[in-house]
Amino acid sequence: MRETLSHRVAVARPLSADPAGQAIRRANRIRRRRTAGGLALAAVATVLVSTGMAQLGDGSGGQGPPIVVIGDPNPSGRPIPSATAPAPAPSPGTSVDVLAGGALIGANGGRLELPGVGRAEAAHLLPGDAGWLVVGAPTTAGRSLWVAQRDGLVQVLLAGAGRIVVAPDARQVAWRDGTGLLVAGVVGTQLIGPVRTPVPAEAEPVRFVGDSVLVRLDPARGGHALWRPGAGEVTASADRSTLNVYGVLPDGRLVGQFPGGEPGRTCLAVLDPKRDLKRVGTGCGPELTPDGAGGVSADGRWLLVNGRVGKDARSLLVDLRRLGPDMTAVPAGPPVTGAVAWTDSTATYVDGDGELVRVDVARVRSGKPADPTPVPGAKPGDQPVLVTGS
Repeated sequence: MRETLSHRVAVARPLSADPAGQAIRRANRIRRRRTAGGLALAAVATVLVSTGMAQLGDGSGGQGPPIVVIGDPNPSGRPIPSATAPAPAPSPGTSVDVLAGGALIGANGGRLELPGVGRAEAAHLLPGDAGWLVVGAPTTAGRSLWVAQRDGLVQVLLAGAGRIVVAPDARQVAWRDGTGLLVAGVVGTQLIGPVRTPVPAEAEPVRFVGDSVLVRLDPARGGHALWRPGAGEVTASADRSTLNVYGVLPDGRLVGQFPGGEPGRTCLAVLDPKRDLKRVGTGCGPELTPDGAGGVSADGRWLLVNGRVGKDARSLLVDLRRLGPDMTAVPAGPPVTGAVAWTDSTATYVDGDGELVRVDVARVRSGKPADPTPVPGAKPGDQPVLVTGS
C-alpha cells in the first residue's frame, strides 16, 4: 500500500490549463503586433521623406481642394517601374507621339506604359527629350499634372487643380486653384517658384504668351486678359469679345475668333498683346465653329481651324496672309479634337474617332483633303491625345 501511494505522488497530474504557455503565447502575439505596427509606421515615414511631399500654397487662405506637389530629390533610391516596350524615340522639332490608354505610343508603334496616368487631356514633350508632362482629363476631383520620364518613372506634380495649361517649351505651368491663378516653373520633376494672383470666379488660363498667361475671364462670354506673374493682379482688358485664341504669330501677335455681324457668324482677328489685345486685322468669310479647336503654323502663315462646308463639319485651312473681307478657306480633313502639331507645312492632329490626321498643305490646296489613319498600337476604347513638342 505504501509503495502504491508513493508512485501516485511521484507522477504529476496534467493541468487542465497551462498558464505559462498562455503567457508566452500572449507575449509573442503582442511582440508581433508591435513589430508589424513599427514596420508600417517606418514605411509610411520612408515614403513621405523619399517623395518630398509638400502642399503648395502662399498662405493666403485660398479656397478649394488642396493642391499637392510631389517632388523626388533623390529618385535613385526608389524602384523604377519597368516599361513594356522601349521608350519611343524622340522626334526632332514637333513630336508625333500619341498618348492613349495610359501608354505612350510612338510613331513607329512602340508602346511605353505610364502606370497610373489614365485618361489625358493634353501631353507635352519636356525640354531635352527628358520625358513628358501629362495633363489628366477632368474628374469630379479636378485635374492632375503628371511628369513621366523615359525610363518609365511617373510622378504626380499637381492634384485637384482646375484648368491646367503648359507653356510651349514645357518650362512653365499655369493652373486654377480655388479663387486664385498660379504659375510655377518646371525643373526636373518638381514645380518651383509658384506665383499666385486672385481672379474672377469664372476665369481660367488659356495659354502662355511669352512669359505672360492669357486668361479667359468668363468661358460663357467673350473677352480675355493678359497676366504677367509678379507684375500685379489680373485686370480686365479692352478685349470684351474674343471668343477663342488659336495661337501666336512669330512677332508675338495672336490669332483669335470674335463674333461677326450676323447671329451665329464668327470671324478671325489678329490681336496685339502690346496694345491691350486690340484687333489689328480681321477676316470674315468661312463658316467657323466656336469650339476653339485649331492651331497656327510656326511660320505664322497657316491656320487649321474647325468649321463647316455646307452641312458637313470639317477642319479648314486658312491662309493668314490673305486675312481680310474676302478671306477663303479650303477643306482639310475631319474636325480637330485637342492639340494641333505643325511641322513645316504639315499639321497633325487626332480626330473625333481617335484616328490620326496629317494635313499636307500642298495636297489640301490642290483639292485633296487628308484622310484619317488608325493610331499605330492604339487599342479599342483608347482616347488618343497628341503629344506636342517644344
